[in-house]
Order: sequence, then C-alpha cells, then structure tokens
Amino acid sequence: MTSASSSSLDFASSPINQSLTPQRKIELYTQMVRIRAFEQTSLKYYTAGKMGGFLHLYIGQESVAVGTISLCGEDDHVITAYRNHGHGLASGMSMRECMAENYGKQTGCSKGKGGSMHYFAPDKNYWGGHGIVGGQTPLGLGLAYGVKYLGKKGCCLCYLGDGAVNQGAFHESLNIAALFDIPVIYIIENNGYSMGTSQKRSSSYRGCLAQRAEGYDMEWDVVNGSDIYEVRAKTQIAVERAHNLSRPTVLEIDTYRYYGHSVADSKHKGGYRTPEEITNYKQNHDPIAVFLRRLIGEGVLTEDAAAKIKQDANAEAADAVHFAEESPAPTIADISTDVYWETDNNTPASKIGRHFFND
Repeated sequence: MTSASSSSLDFASSPINQSLTPQRKIELYTQMVRIRAFEQTSLKYYTAGKMGGFLHLYIGQESVAVGTISLCGEDDHVITAYRNHGHGLASGMSMRECMAENYGKQTGCSKGKGGSMHYFAPDKNYWGGHGIVGGQTPLGLGLAYGVKYLGKKGCCLCYLGDGAVNQGAFHESLNIAALFDIPVIYIIENNGYSMGTSQKRSSSYRGCLAQRAEGYDMEWDVVNGSDIYEVRAKTQIAVERAHNLSRPTVLEIDTYRYYGHSVADSKHKGGYRTPEEITNYKQNHDPIAVFLRRLIGEGVLTEDAAAKIKQDANAEAADAVHFAEESPAPTIADISTDVYWETDNNTPASKIGRHFFND
C-alpha cells in the first residue's frame, strides 16, 4: 500500500513543515521539553511515595505526541492508552491538572478518580487515557464515526502501543473503519517492547506491524519517530486522507522509551534490554536533542535559549507539584458522582432504568 520510512528524505522541506514559522517551531520544541520535565518530576515524586497506582513514563517518545497533535484542528479528536501524559499535555492540558491527577487530588483533570493512566479533557477533544490494552481502538473508531455522522471535516487520532496490535478489538476496528470509510488514524507507537517482551517475540509480521493494514485494504506507513519533521509530514498525509476522503490509515511510528513499561518494571535495564541499547538511543536518536540540533542549524534557536526553555519547564513542573500537594483529596461523597452524566445532571433519561440496564 505504501513504502516504509526513508532516512534520505529531508522532511523539513515538506509543505506542512515549510509553513512553520520560527516561533511555531520553538513552540513545538518547548512542548517536547515541557513533557519531559513533567515526566521526570512525576518520576521523582512517585518514587518518593507521593503518588499511588502506576506510572507509565513517555520519556523518549515526545516527538510522536507533539508532532501528530500539532496537526489537529477544531474537529479532530485524540484518544490513547495509559501512557498518556504526553498526549494530554500536547493537547493543551495544564501541568497542574495533570500532576494533581497523578496525586489523586480533587483538582485533577479526572477529579482524582483516574490517576496517571486516565487523563481526560473533552473541552480539548482529548478523550483519555485508557487502561485496557487496545480498549481505546474501538472508541477511537466511534469518535471518528461521530465526526463523519455529523458531517464535519475531521478525524480521530487513536494511539496504541506495539503490544496492542494483537488484540481482537483492534482488528475488528480496522475492519469496520475500512468497510465504512471511517476517518480514523491508528498510530502505533512502536517502542519495541510489549511490557517486557520484545516485538519479535510477541508479534508475527513480515516487514512491519503497520503492513497488517493491507489485509483490510487500508493505507499505511512507517515513520521515524526521532524526527518531528517526518512525524508531521507523514501524519499530515493521513490527516488529509481522513478529512478529504474519509478513509482510515495505520501509521507505525518507531520510537523508544527510556524507562520501563511502568516505574514498577525494574528489569528493563540489564534484563530484557541492554544498557548499551538505551544509551545508543539517548545519544543518537533522542527526539528533543535531534530537533534542537536542527533548530540551531536553521538559526531558529540557540543553546542559551534552549537552556532557558528547559529551566522554565522545570519551574512549571515544580509549581504543578506544589499545586497538587496543596490540593484537597476527593471526599467519600465524590465516589457516587461522575458515574453517569445523566444522573449527575438529573436529566429525564436518568429516571428510566432501561437507559442503563436493559432489564
């Protein structure tokens, strides 16, 4: 259906990247740095025992969320799995509401009920944060179907990890998306490992995971996730396909996570992957460092300006921690709210039992 990524191409010259102003490029770089600062600060306080539940860090993958979501318009939507901090921040969520959610506080984006894995911001077309592997894929299909049903020119970016490609719900979603021309873009963030199992040991494939889309007569592509220019250029093609033709796409973006599957994954270094492998990615493929070198070469950014961006991001993350620690915890009464919108708002539908349960 389409060819794999070509490192010989300079995607900075693609129309969607040529349209970037110097200020917008700095904004994209700043978003990536902010995500990393948020993640590193979250790790610090999680290991200090200030947060409960799990913590799935996005460090190393920042260009994927920032590059793809930077293309979204008013009628485009985003949904992802539980490694969702980067997507939430890239969608416009504040560090304060996200950190407070990590802390399980009432001021969190999900009122402290979701924690790290379940960010939520419908006002920003951001629909979570889902803990069930692959469970977001039919939901992303539904969001995209809603866009088409309402006659709007938009799509849904639905993210999943390489470990989710073998879930039945994903394949069912691909079938429906292709069959009914649904404008959904499935983005496989391939960081090489399904929890602690390498891709080669967990998935059967010929060339790449995205190639499975051919079985559903669907377009696909493979993207170098360390280059935000390539991420934007190739995603834009899929966005235009969704907007103009109402056709789905599968994108496989090669990326890497510096830490384990979650913070509880202590064997990620020296266990199922070598320290040399991690070091190689940090030194040669880090998306923030790669983009910084490009921006310096373009005369858009300086080392001093980049240092100030990092300093400001760290200060913002520290402020978010202070906000979270000072915020109140949910009350016992809060456990019965935010279950059904109809019940919370006392609508007529809430009086009909069959609305919830088909007795």
